[in-house]
Amino acid sequence: MLKTIAAFDRMGEENAFAVLARATALAQQGKDIINLGIGQPDFKTPEHIVEAAIKALKDGQHGYTPATGLVATREAVVRRTMTTTGIEVSPESVMIMPGGKPTMYAAIVMFGEPGAEILYPDPGFPIYRSMIEFTGAKPVPVPIREETGFAFSAEETLSLITDKTRLLILNSPANPTGGITPRSEIEKLVEGLADHPDVAILSDEIYDVMTYDGERHTSLLQFPEIRDRLIVLNGWSKTWAMTGWRMGWSIWPDALYDKVRKLAVNCWSCVNAPSQFAGIAAIDGPQDDVETMMAAFDRRRKIVVEGLRAIPGVECATPKGAFYAFPNIKATSWKAKALASALLEESGVALIGGPDFGILGEGYIRLSYANSEENIERALDRMRDFLSR
Repeated sequence: MLKTIAAFDRMGEENAFAVLARATALAQQGKDIINLGIGQPDFKTPEHIVEAAIKALKDGQHGYTPATGLVATREAVVRRTMTTTGIEVSPESVMIMPGGKPTMYAAIVMFGEPGAEILYPDPGFPIYRSMIEFTGAKPVPVPIREETGFAFSAEETLSLITDKTRLLILNSPANPTGGITPRSEIEKLVEGLADHPDVAILSDEIYDVMTYDGERHTSLLQFPEIRDRLIVLNGWSKTWAMTGWRMGWSIWPDALYDKVRKLAVNCWSCVNAPSQFAGIAAIDGPQDDVETMMAAFDRRRKIVVEGLRAIPGVECATPKGAFYAFPNIKATSWKAKALASALLEESGVALIGGPDFGILGEGYIRLSYANSEENIERALDRMRDFLSR
């Protein structure tokens, strides 16, 4: 019998893909399924981005690229970072990655090992905890609470740091809650981190421009006192509807950059060339499609919140960012994962149970409003009918 190392038995997964597979199987059986589970924009990648990739291929840009990414792609990220944060970074600190997850993987395996502790948001993106457990480190959840608008508390976060803490993972705007941590709370956190100079920070900012109601994202790059231990995760997937292109970027401190370069050489060699040219076009080209998509998400967000609040036993905080709602179902008689399963199997509505995002996710479900207004309204009607039985 083949025996793998124990780390692979500790590895979790992202249940959104399991729900997607089940929803797809039901649809293939002829059932009408409305998918509010998967976290990807339902819009097409803007045409000028697609054309840039096609042109690159026709021009013969199909070979290996540097492990760190094309210089031109990294320079585009530098320009975009200046536009969104007002901070100048060096192209030599930028890594082009095959999606967002490789940055999580790289950061967590750099600092995770038996005896170490890594702090991560709960509820939060499930791969954080999965990869922490893979390394043998102890996952320490940072509670993300509805009563604070699903923002982290600087005081509570700092209280969880011990002499074993190696890495702190932050995410704002957040998946699965849609919460945004206000700048004042981030400032308190940064101030407190001065007492913990050996703790690295991974800031997942993939939803940075996806904000509503005048909210503004605060990048951790704007705090020079932590730049020497800050890793910023970002990418093209959400902003430009490019999830399947597998295009991400990250910004690294000097002390870690060559380590992640070596990891890239060993694991994925490089990011494919035509996608990098598409990434340049996304950053430097017109942003009209992004604005159109965000206006649509804003309309849908309002429909979702209003519709959820009309369902018996359901409460819903208004999400401030990303494209997720995280309604509270504690007043119903359902456990979250059981409800998510029943809604899919009996009512044809795919969504994700809160516990798939952490221990503190019980009592909540996640809906992605990256679907049409018509489908969202149909899904809400089905949910209301189901929970009114």
